[in-house]
Amino acid sequence: MLDVFSFSAAGLILAQSSESPSDLFLYLVVGLAAVMLVVNTVEVGRNDAANLVNAVFGARVLTRRWAVRVAGIGVVLGAVVSSGVVETVRKGIFHPGQLDPTQALTVYIAVYIVNTVLLYAYSAFGMPVSTTATVVFSLLGAAFSMNFFEVINWANSTTVISGIVCSIFLTGIAAFLVQRAVRGAIRERTQHLPTLLLHGAWAGGGMAAGLCYFMLLRGMASVDFVRRFNETVVAKYGDMIVVLVVWAVFAILIQAMLVIYRKKAAKWLFPILAIIGMLCMAFAFGQNDLANCASPALAIFNLYEHRDAGVAVATRVPIPIWGLFACGLLLVVGMRTKNAERVTKAEVRMGSMGDHVKLWAPNWCIVLGHAVLKLRGRGPALAPRAVRTERGKTTHYDTLRACVIMSVSASVIATASGLELPVSTTYVAFAAVVATGMADRIFQRGDAALKLGRAIWVVFSWFAAAVIAAVASGLVCRGIYHLGVVGILAALAANITVRMVVARRADAQEKRVRAETEERMHPEDFALEEE
Repeated sequence: MLDVFSFSAAGLILAQSSESPSDLFLYLVVGLAAVMLVVNTVEVGRNDAANLVNAVFGARVLTRRWAVRVAGIGVVLGAVVSSGVVETVRKGIFHPGQLDPTQALTVYIAVYIVNTVLLYAYSAFGMPVSTTATVVFSLLGAAFSMNFFEVINWANSTTVISGIVCSIFLTGIAAFLVQRAVRGAIRERTQHLPTLLLHGAWAGGGMAAGLCYFMLLRGMASVDFVRRFNETVVAKYGDMIVVLVVWAVFAILIQAMLVIYRKKAAKWLFPILAIIGMLCMAFAFGQNDLANCASPALAIFNLYEHRDAGVAVATRVPIPIWGLFACGLLLVVGMRTKNAERVTKAEVRMGSMGDHVKLWAPNWCIVLGHAVLKLRGRGPALAPRAVRTERGKTTHYDTLRACVIMSVSASVIATASGLELPVSTTYVAFAAVVATGMADRIFQRGDAALKLGRAIWVVFSWFAAAVIAAVASGLVCRGIYHLGVVGILAALAANITVRMVVARRADAQEKRVRAETEERMHPEDFALEEE
């Protein structure tokens, strides 16, 4: 998908092109590419990577700071071995040879300028958005603006977009079914030893087996020892037999731990599985989503360095490990920012089992949420009541639900990485949160309409982001193509101005949401003294 970017990188260094950019334009764009690589990678960390810690943080298994530190290890390791997805992104959506250097540079830099501010704006308001989808539609919009209809590889573009859509439904269905099954058996007794002696082995073993199968056998299928195992053992006995054997092994281990360590094992079974799931999802994220931010600039630098060898040779040069490692570190930097914290908290509260949450959604979304709730039966909520920790923090999920969110999300993303198909971590994580919430019937009490309205607003914003990305990239691309250096400077000025306005308004909304939540929870404190 983002291979499109290699398209621009390829076009950038085309020695045989008929039109060459001016030296000033060339150096400005190449220098700006280095800056935008850093900025865009951090922005992806602000938004997409925030989804990695939502379940563990929401269940209060770890503080957000420690969750980010632990997940950061998985992100960096996944980024280092992400070359398969990056290569898919580097050469598929556009045909590089049909662009001259100036056209390619223009499309590339326009998309980067638009995407960095778009991701920043969504993160500032705590809104999750897909970097994969925004990049694809930005490229399509920029290409259309330059009349490059025939340059687009429609088959690959359709594959990427359909893969994103399918991953949402696949995650939602799997998360709902798994959550309903384990909740029906364990209920709220996630640390009750007799219950876990009866159900903990098959439930925990099943999630561990799923992570092992999808992360190793599917997500890392290109690794030599995994490939050999698939070609010998899996090919001989079949996937189902292998999964059942792995499931049985984990179930026996968990049962043994419960029998030996009793209450200690019962207390830590699901928290540990949730942390392992977070690490797996972080690894899968590093494998997959690095392409969204790093592939374009890394491809350009490779092509620039090897331009004398020609485009065909340069695009086959592997991206250096140090480059992937550095980008993985930048993703972690983005995860530690204030905007990333807003995205995490907003998504956790949207799927919270608590009655009252600090959230914002437009009135029309809340009204629509009320209408949807009236269509559903009013069965009892299956999720336990939210409690507060010793530090006074609300537990928005229990550890059982956190395990399901992490294991299902990680499995879907890892499978996509193994197929070298970019998908949206944001959409997958969001689908898992909503689906497990529906399975637990969290939309039956308290601020149910607000939480459902927020979910509607997020989904609506996904479509809005695609339209904004396409239109804005087209306009910026056209302006830069005609105005050259002046166009780039004007676009950068607009980027910075929008950032400043968004930051101010997002901070104001954050304060307003806090006040509105306090009023809903404690109306007596806001009542007028005089009638």
